[in-house]
Formats: sequence, C-alpha cells, structure tokens
Amino acid sequence: MSKLITWIEIALKVLKKGTRRIIWNSFLAFIPLALSFWLFRLSNRRTWLWWAILGIFLAFLPNAPYVLTDTIHVIEAARRGYSVWVVTLVLIPQYFIFILAGFEAYVLSLMNVGYYLNKQGLKKYIFPAELSLHLLSAIGIYLGRFKRFNSWDFITQPDELAISVVNDLTSKQPIFVIFITLIILTILYWLVKQVTLSIIFRIRYAKSLHQQLLNE
Repeated sequence: MSKLITWIEIALKVLKKGTRRIIWNSFLAFIPLALSFWLFRLSNRRTWLWWAILGIFLAFLPNAPYVLTDTIHVIEAARRGYSVWVVTLVLIPQYFIFILAGFEAYVLSLMNVGYYLNKQGLKKYIFPAELSLHLLSAIGIYLGRFKRFNSWDFITQPDELAISVVNDLTSKQPIFVIFITLIILTILYWLVKQVTLSIIFRIRYAKSLHQQLLNE
C-alpha cells in the first residue's frame, strides 16, 4: 500500500511539473487556430486590420506544430530515473494528448487557409500555400527550439531575429534540420488531415441522416 501511495505522489508531482509548460504551449498553439477562423471563414474584406492579423497568424503559426518537439521532455524525464510505469502511464499519455491537440490545431488552421483559397477561386494554390506554411513553420520550429526565439520577437528584437535567420539559412546544419522538419510536417499534416476530414464527413453524414429521419 505504501508503494502505491508513493507511486501516486510521484505521478502527481510529474503531472504538476509538466502542466504549466503544457498549458502555455497549448495556448500558443491555439492562437493561430482562433485567428484562422476569423481570417479565412468569418472575414469577407481584406482591410488593413485583416492584413495585420494575417501577420500575427503567420508569426504564431509555428507554435502549433512546435508541440511535436516537446517529446524531448518525455525523454528527459525518462533519463531522470522515473519508473517505467510513471513514464508509460503518466508522461506519455499526458504529452500524447497535448501534442495531438496542438498539431490538430495546426491542421485545422491550414484547412481554413485551404477553405479560404477555394472560396476565392484559387483552389490550385492550396497545395503551394500549404507547402509554404510548412516551410515557414519548419523555420519557426528551428528558431524556437534551437535559438530560443519567440513569436513576439518579430516586434521586440527584429534585428537579432533577422540576423539569425540569414545566418541559419546559409549554414548546412540548420538547413538540414529545417528540411527534415519540413518533410515530417508535410507527411504528418497529410495523414492527420485525412483523419480529420474523415471525422468531419462522418459527423455531417450522421447529422444529415438524423435530419432525414426526423423529417420522415
């Protein structure tokens, strides 16, 4: 019994330790999703406000797929000597839900972009736009994870950020990391997008079927 109590105490301690980081990163990940609904579904005119919010959307977008890199915290926790049970039953489920939610926010954000382009009669530009946003996010992830820049550094320290981007994009190692990240984002986005579309279609079909049954 005492071992069980000790295990629960450790599990709660681990949960509490990662919760603050998860809440903050989740908040950042959902900012571009919230902005994408206003930009690409609710707003009809491209005013100066629309362009300003678009800039904010692009600045914060990498925060959504950035959650993928937080798997490093699970590895770090395992190296600290936590038991297999704590890692398996506490850390992995905690970060799995967090990462899945953050990346889903990324997928939905880009799907809103695609919806907007399709509505504007620019369907052929959906894939190039998605690929460009994957590249932007890959660069943002690199700057965030390795250079420790934040989205608001575009305003607070634009000179340092610009210098870092130029230096990194002319060096082999950063380019390789960004390229690999781009590939991962492209593949994962396609997979999660298919699952998301399947769920949306099933929900719509169920609602349609329910409505038909009510009308009969």
